[in-house]
Amino acid sequence: MKPENKTASNRQASALFDWADALVSALIFIVLLFSLVFRMTGVIGTSMVPTLNEGDRLIISKLFYTPKPGDIVVISKESFQKEPIVKRVIAVGGQTVDIDFNTGSVYVDGVLKVEPYINEKTSRSADVVFPLDVPPGKIFVMGDNRNYSTDSRASEVGLIDTRQVLGQVLFRIYPFNQMGTVQ
Repeated sequence: MKPENKTASNRQASALFDWADALVSALIFIVLLFSLVFRMTGVIGTSMVPTLNEGDRLIISKLFYTPKPGDIVVISKESFQKEPIVKRVIAVGGQTVDIDFNTGSVYVDGVLKVEPYINEKTSRSADVVFPLDVPPGKIFVMGDNRNYSTDSRASEVGLIDTRQVLGQVLFRIYPFNQMGTVQ
């Protein structure tokens, strides 16, 4: 083989190695990113209609996250359901929740919540008695489809320990025509 052919062959091998190295590095980065920072999950059921629908695919993250009222979170509550559930945070530890089922109004610390995201007023009660003080380290959650949601109003779900929060919903990736942030 001529020396110039060896050099060309070495350059091709080096370029191929560089491409393979970049591809493997990118794959490792993506795996770490989705293992440690982000997570993908789906919506099961209709409790978050009209905000989210069954089958929506979501990107969530728990990195440096502390639940706040109004956030949409994904929760692991295996005593209720094996699959993660998606709900909206209504109140956090130290707050008091009260619901007037006659008017459909939700109050936190005596202040009426303005909730433009709900499907309809809250008329369905369960076995939890109100007003309810939320202890530290817990959150009170409800679905946006209030009358078709099993949530913190029912003792089978109850107050959620913040350690059961898998993450905050950041982004909807499917269906593609609704891709974007979720409010």
